[in-house]
Amino acid sequence: MNDMRPWTDEEFEARLRAMGERYHIHHPFQVMMHRGQLSREQIQGWVANRYYYQINIPIKDAAILANCPEREVRRHWVQRILDHDGFNGEDGGIEAWIRLGEAVGMSRETIVSQKLVLPGVRFAVDAYVNFARQRPWQEAAAASLTELFAPTIHQSRLDFWPKYYPWIEPEGYDYFRRRLSEAPRDVVNGLRITLGHFTTRELQERALNILQFKLDILWSMLDAMLLAYADVQIEGWGAYRPMGAGTTQS
Repeated sequence: MNDMRPWTDEEFEARLRAMGERYHIHHPFQVMMHRGQLSREQIQGWVANRYYYQINIPIKDAAILANCPEREVRRHWVQRILDHDGFNGEDGGIEAWIRLGEAVGMSRETIVSQKLVLPGVRFAVDAYVNFARQRPWQEAAAASLTELFAPTIHQSRLDFWPKYYPWIEPEGYDYFRRRLSEAPRDVVNGLRITLGHFTTRELQERALNILQFKLDILWSMLDAMLLAYADVQIEGWGAYRPMGAGTTQS
C-alpha cells in the first residue's frame, strides 16, 4: 500500500527547491549566454522577447489579486505589481528592463513595440497569464515559486556579463540588482501560501506539477528563441531536457 501521508513542511519545501534542477538556467541557450558565447544579436533577441514576459508579470499578479478574497494576502502580493510597474517616483522593473534593452543596443521604440516578440514566446507567456486568471489563486501563487531559483541566474549575469559582454552599458544591469533583493522577499510570501494551502499529499503533488508547468513555460520561451536564432549552432541543443519537461498538465 502506498504511503500517501502528507510530507512535512520541511520535506515539501525541499522537494519544491529540488526542482531547481529543471530551471531554465540549464537550457543550452542560457548556458551559452553564461559562458559568453552568444552574439550581440542573440542577446538583443533575448532581451526583446523577455520584455513580453516582464510586462505580463504585473498582469499575472493582478489576476491573482482579483481571485483572492483574503485581505492580508492581497496586502503583501500587491507589492509585486508595484515592483514592476513602479510607484512613488520609482521607475519599477519594467522600466529597468527597457534600460537593459537600450544598454544592449536597441532603441526604446523597438523594445516597447514588441515587434521582435516571437509567436512561441507570446504563446507561452499568454498561457501563464491565462493560468493565473483561470485557476485558484493559491495555484497561481505556487506557479510563481520559480523565484526560488531566480537569484542564482541574476547573480551570474552580474558576475559574468561585464567580462564576456563588455559592450553592454553598465546601467543596464539595474534590473538584475533589483531582483536580488525582491525575489527572496517574494519567495517567503509564496512559500507561506503554498505550504499553508497544499497540505495533503495529493495537493502537494499538485503543487509540484504546477511548478513544473511554470518551469516548462520558461523553458519553452528559450526553445522558441533558440529556433529563431538557429543561424548559430548552440552547443548541447537537443542533448538535454529537464526531467519531466513537457509531461505535466496545467
